[in-house]
Amino acid sequence: APLVESGGGLVQPGGSLRLSCEFSGRIFSSYALAWFRQAPGKERECVAAINWSGVGTYYPDSVKGRFNISRDNAKNMVYLQMDSLKPEDTAVYYCNADGEPLGAAGAYWGQGTQVTVSS
Repeated sequence: APLVESGGGLVQPGGSLRLSCEFSGRIFSSYALAWFRQAPGKERECVAAINWSGVGTYYPDSVKGRFNISRDNAKNMVYLQMDSLKPEDTAVYYCNADGEPLGAAGAYWGQGTQVTVSS
């Protein structure tokens, strides 16, 4: 699989988690990368995106100030640091590549990792 996520789990409200996504193939270093999530009964939504150089980012208002996306092209990795987590952040989180403009879904998806925020 070209994109493989890790780092999900159970966390209490107010806690933090860091998701990681490893991408394979040098072509992905030139793609925008993003994190999407999908909760039961809801549409999949973008929660963070970053351009190929790491200079440009996108966050929806629902996570702005709490989530931070970063990438390390030398290590073929993209990360999502999630702080001040809320129960409504509970979802399956997916790594995505090649979406343009930032925030749009690209053609490549990981398998997803579950994040559950609950006391």
